[in-house]
Amino acid sequence: MPTDSLGQADVRGLDIDRALKGFADEAFVFKDFLTVTPTAAREMRWWQKTAGNLTGVTTTGITASPVANQAFGALGPITEQTSTRLTSYARHFAAWSPWFTYADIRDSDPDMFGANLRDLKRAVENQIDIRILDVLSGTCLLSGSAAGTGWADASAGNPFLDLLSGSMEIRKQGYDISNVVAWVHPDNFKAGVNYFVTTKGSSAPQFASGVVQDGVITKIANVRIVVSDNCTAGQIMMIVPQRAATWKTFTPLTAVTKEEPGIGTQIRVWEDGEILFTDPNAAYLIKLV
Repeated sequence: MPTDSLGQADVRGLDIDRALKGFADEAFVFKDFLTVTPTAAREMRWWQKTAGNLTGVTTTGITASPVANQAFGALGPITEQTSTRLTSYARHFAAWSPWFTYADIRDSDPDMFGANLRDLKRAVENQIDIRILDVLSGTCLLSGSAAGTGWADASAGNPFLDLLSGSMEIRKQGYDISNVVAWVHPDNFKAGVNYFVTTKGSSAPQFASGVVQDGVITKIANVRIVVSDNCTAGQIMMIVPQRAATWKTFTPLTAVTKEEPGIGTQIRVWEDGEILFTDPNAAYLIKLV
């Protein structure tokens, strides 16, 4: 079969790039630090434990655990665990594209159909990221204000102490803090690194040379640091991964195309689910004042 040699010659010297560029991709990783389980119903009834360790009551001059310092043969003091019943409902996160005509799909330059298919999926993931942070930061029981006016305060700011204090507050609730994660806004991360390098003149923690899959880029005060644009500037969200909260999935992330013959194609992406803040004491919110 003959070939269009003239046409080949026309494009031989060109470097054609049909990919859309201009913005780097943000990693949406908050859900990765939650326990993810399915749910068969949109309405979810769950229980939140009231106390960690059962502590004793005050007796005559004695405050101890329920089993300590009791007389031999005496009946033990009555103590019990309590819980609060809560109800949550799955939320619908969705993003649809406009209709792409079949002609545009075939010869559009750049590939707008492919770009939208990818970015609509990311748009849903972004909204889930925002929802997770809103719930955790909005109902966190443990919180405290940072020293001075925040991490950018060269004289009184102390990121190391703030992260260490947050870990210890979680530890006081009986949780293992060996794997605590802090979600940090880029501006606050910049101020924190400047504190170590410029203000204190110490060597900076070791940083990853590339993008790490789970979003962790360094560790400070034994706390893993995740930087995200979805974080609230002036707040540091610390959690115990896979313990503080659970993401209940009613419908997993789904992407489909709806075709109308002779007209075109529409992209529809959605996910149904909700975050359950099961262990609010396994999280700490630092407020940079």
